[in-house]
Amino acid sequence: MKAAAFTYARATSVVNALELLAAHGDRAKVLSGGQSLMPAMNLRLVSPDIVVDIGGLTELRGIAVSGDLLAIGALTRHVDLLRSPEVAAHAPLLRDAVAHVAHPAIRNRGTVGGSLAHADPASEIPACMAALDATIVVRGPGGERRIATAEFFRGIYETALSPQDLLVAVELPLSGEGARFFFHEYARRHGDYAIVGLAARAVVGGGQFTDLQLGFFAVGDRPLLADAARKLINVSVTPALLAETAAALAEELDPEEDQQASPVMRRHLATVLMRRCVAALLERPELETGGAW
Repeated sequence: MKAAAFTYARATSVVNALELLAAHGDRAKVLSGGQSLMPAMNLRLVSPDIVVDIGGLTELRGIAVSGDLLAIGALTRHVDLLRSPEVAAHAPLLRDAVAHVAHPAIRNRGTVGGSLAHADPASEIPACMAALDATIVVRGPGGERRIATAEFFRGIYETALSPQDLLVAVELPLSGEGARFFFHEYARRHGDYAIVGLAARAVVGGGQFTDLQLGFFAVGDRPLLADAARKLINVSVTPALLAETAAALAEELDPEEDQQASPVMRRHLATVLMRRCVAALLERPELETGGAW
């Protein structure tokens, strides 16, 4: 199939893009990298009257440290995250995750902002942003505002963006002393949609977690920061405690069945991932296989 007829407008600035979105409302779609929008249009899952192309807005591209934040422009491409020394130094979780995003052709064109705005619950980048406590920077008719990731993702392909809003950047706190990261996903083949994935950020001191954020994806209608992780903070992690935490995590998850896996399988894989993650972050390999499950 091919896309239904639409009008094309190439924005000349952020202000111009906002003017176009204000004029056309929910009849408009923003085109950044196009790796999600164009297939959806070709399948006629979405049929906008007008496509607003922001791909030429260099002001929305780039990665920089500003004070105690790492700022990433919305049009920064996935491949840029792989190559950035700032990301490697302050948010290596993103570098590790991007290597799993689809295939090189997609990574060369797909953008950070596009991934977040698309809000695919099986996507790696939204879960990483949740684990990293990112803030989404949005501009709209009322000016600029900042939205926490917990409030930004609202469901499958649903976000806090209004039709008149433009996602312009992401801000991440710089990682401090003792910060550690973990990323892994299960997929049928590298680059396929994840069956279950986990993006984690931790702070470790004295052999214990002083902070732990477990960001699961492909287990619900949005990225999930697991409440069960709180059980592992400021305590000595034992196999018994890990088993208790795994049971709490399984209760927390609400995956749907699809052609890839059943809810039971997804819950099981999520608990296996959590065990691997905790063992790796604490550098205690015995936790990955010890204890009753």
